Amino acid sequence: MARVSRREAERSNREAPRFDLPYYERFYLDPSTRIYGPEHHGVLVRAVTSLIDWFGGDLDDVLDVGAGVGRWRAWFDKHRSDVEVVSTELDPEVCKKYGHLQRDITKWRGRRKFDLVVCQGVVPYLSDRDAERAIDNLAAMSRGFLYFEAITKRDLEEVCDSSRTDLRVHPRTGAWYRKRLSKHWRAIGAGLFYRLDGPLEFFELEVAEP
Repeated sequence: MARVSRREAERSNREAPRFDLPYYERFYLDPSTRIYGPEHHGVLVRAVTSLIDWFGGDLDDVLDVGAGVGRWRAWFDKHRSDVEVVSTELDPEVCKKYGHLQRDITKWRGRRKFDLVVCQGVVPYLSDRDAERAIDNLAAMSRGFLYFEAITKRDLEEVCDSSRTDLRVHPRTGAWYRKRLSKHWRAIGAGLFYRLDGPLEFFELEVAEP
């Protein structure tokens, strides 16, 4: 994994990303430039759904915010077609091609709640104020589990492969995200969270320390 230099990150951040079809072609579809493909992503979805099943959670519907090329829906359609998936994106062409609703999570707060809310790689692109709004909007539509992925400052410095990672993100700390997520959910681990007011009970070592 290639370390990202501060100069490289600052240079990349000068250009705001466009979440259009070329963006998803580069970072999600092209084998020479993407991080991983649909098969590897399927391992993630299977892990998340298996943990929800293990904990005894309901899984009748999913909200996928910033759904990109629609990998979560594709997995559910193939393996658990009884689960309804609602997905959103920003770009109209991406929405048309992959069947998403065109929504901006910094402004949109639907009335419906979902058993699983997915927000993978979206919030790091937002300003601090918009990121806080997005997290609160996600919480308003969550009745149970959240899968949340966000590149942090440490990730950029120590983990990310700079040749395959879009560096145009806000380099916030993990503590910044945890503080805001903890207002609504408890951390289960591996990016999975559960509503503080949800009915499920967890053994002490199944959840992260507050």
